[in-house]
Amino acid sequence: MCRSIKTLRPPVLPEEATEEDVRAAALQYVRKVSGFRAPAAHNREVFDRAVDAIAEATAELLDGLEVRGQTAARRAG
Repeated sequence: MCRSIKTLRPPVLPEEATEEDVRAAALQYVRKVSGFRAPAAHNREVFDRAVDAIAEATAELLDGLEVRGQTAARRAG
């Protein structure tokens, strides 16, 4: 069963997204865009490369985001 892509940044996700969270979101995105839940053998390599690239871009995005008020909230806690 496919899981929906969820928001991976705080405060929606209370702690940092794990590699597993990021990879699952990337996989779901590639499945949605390609229309394939699992690719045929001749499409497996390009499918997997797309998941890797999107997971990397997602991790970079999450690492670079600054959520207003989040720093102050972490210091207070």
